Amino acid sequence: MLSEQTVAIVKEITPLVAANAETITRRFYERMFEANPEVRAFFNQAHQHTGGQQKALAGAICAYFTHIDNPGVLMPAVELIAQKHCSLNIKAEHYPIVGENLLAAIKDVMGDAATPDIIDAVGEAYQFLAGILISREADIYQHQQSQPGGWTGKRPFVVQRRVRESSEVTSFYLRPADDEPLPTFLAGQYITVHIDHPKTPTSPRNYSLSDCPDQPHYRISVKREKGQQESFPGGLISNHLHDSIDAGQTVDLGPPCGEFTLDLVRSAERPVVLLAGGIGVTPLLSMAKMLVKQAIDTPVYFVQAARNSDVHAFANEIEELAGRHDDFTYKVLYDMPPDADRDRKCDHVGFLSADLIGQWTPYADADFYFCGPKPFMASVESALEQLGVDPSCMRYEFFGPKQELSQAT
Repeated sequence: MLSEQTVAIVKEITPLVAANAETITRRFYERMFEANPEVRAFFNQAHQHTGGQQKALAGAICAYFTHIDNPGVLMPAVELIAQKHCSLNIKAEHYPIVGENLLAAIKDVMGDAATPDIIDAVGEAYQFLAGILISREADIYQHQQSQPGGWTGKRPFVVQRRVRESSEVTSFYLRPADDEPLPTFLAGQYITVHIDHPKTPTSPRNYSLSDCPDQPHYRISVKREKGQQESFPGGLISNHLHDSIDAGQTVDLGPPCGEFTLDLVRSAERPVVLLAGGIGVTPLLSMAKMLVKQAIDTPVYFVQAARNSDVHAFANEIEELAGRHDDFTYKVLYDMPPDADRDRKCDHVGFLSADLIGQWTPYADADFYFCGPKPFMASVESALEQLGVDPSCMRYEFFGPKQELSQAT
């Protein structure tokens, strides 16, 4: 446990740290990449470029400091971080690198205000949290390794086939190159794709598994990310997968990870509502497939938002699922449809709102799972709050650095 003195010091400096958190995290990454360039490979440089990673870390530091006297509140965040670290094969020996550079960054930014007592207290707080994460990550690695066909680190997979799901999304069916068993996963989890990009070295990427567990393959469904403007180029790995990875080629994968998973126990007792925005459909599709496969007779509601039918992925697949379940409702809304889409291919034109959720789902009694772009996520959370849905009935995942939904714009 942390000493009383450390808890008191951290609580006292929390307002000052919060006011300078992003400055500290920007300096932290600058120092660490300069002093320890070997760790750069763990970090998505696109998120560094946009500032998303710095904001996410700043938020995590502030949350930890705020709850330093009640760290149990942070256990869901600890699980998310531990799963992410294991997806990247981060090990215990990497933690001293982070700790050293974080303390140095605090000194650089706070100057004389960072007294020896403060640095010692922050160091103790960091070591305490690092110990929790290292222990949990060791458990995850052990579980991954102990499963039939399980592994840690990288494993070569062969692209069995590619399937075009929409104008933007392509699915890749992947089987182990060694033909050894394939471990199962929890619906909603992701795998990590390691690509040696021919021009630009980059970090691994996480992609949700979009098929049902217990298949002889893993399936990821990748959206081609186009650059919004010249200073923000298109997605390096998503474009490489679309343009250069064909059937028969080999890619290295990390094992399934992630804490955004379907709760089958609760799903047997309460209606399940899956709300998907854009490529956020992928983990939710895996959940829907698992519900149908398990023949759970609770009602399932799948609401999918897309711009139009051209980019709408998996429509036929979800309709087929609905036909195999006695109580499966599928609704589609487009926010930018051509005239041909309006009457024949969607149930509503516009954005998902509290009114629509109220009309289409048993919101007072259901569990909600939602995933999509930040504006979609913020809108959904706000709508559910308006409807009085308890936070314990909401489960969600961002693609990219985790942020509070209230900060999304």
